[in-house]
Amino acid sequence: MVRGKTQLRRIENDTSRQVTFSKRRSGLLKKAYELSVLCDAELALMIFSSRGKLYEFSSSGMARTIERYQKRSKDREAGTKSAANDQHMKLDAAEMSKKIELLDESKRRLLGEGLDACSIEELQSIENQLDKSLAKIRAKRNQLLREKIDRLKLEGKKLLEENQQLRQKMEENGTVSECSPKGPSSVEPRQPSEALEEEEEEEEEEDEGNEDVETDLFIGPPKRRLSS
Repeated sequence: MVRGKTQLRRIENDTSRQVTFSKRRSGLLKKAYELSVLCDAELALMIFSSRGKLYEFSSSGMARTIERYQKRSKDREAGTKSAANDQHMKLDAAEMSKKIELLDESKRRLLGEGLDACSIEELQSIENQLDKSLAKIRAKRNQLLREKIDRLKLEGKKLLEENQQLRQKMEENGTVSECSPKGPSSVEPRQPSEALEEEEEEEEEEDEGNEDVETDLFIGPPKRRLSS
């Protein structure tokens, strides 16, 4: 007669449960020992009873095996995260490529290329986009022009102030030079009467130099000279 499949569930009887725990615990520890010896495997087994008592087995030290397990777990988690990141990067790359294609198509349409397949609604939408873009561009241009004009006005104002300061300094320097005292080499102007007297004396000297000097010399034939 075929034995039916036994359903696993908690043993309600405390004594039967304790006996079953002792038997199966011993068999589990024995199998762990045999596995470590026969297969040269590193095993660590920990069992806590319902009362909190610890039973353990380790083929090469419990602390060493736990440390190795933690390191391996971290590596496995890192590998899992790396794989997840790679998958995420692939999805992001696919989405970015789609966005780039859409942007290229929109750019070509804004430039007036590839409009054969566009409907009237799409063309109207493109025209509205161009109008909005043109309005923004003009507003930005006007803003830059106003800022430049204000900057030039400010610079002109500064230059005018500097020019005024330089003019004041030049006027001050000119006033000082006019008021400066005369040096020893300066010649005092002559009076008008003295100047007239000197001019008359010079004219008299010239007239005296031009008068004929009387001598005994006579130019002509000898008879006239004798008769004379």
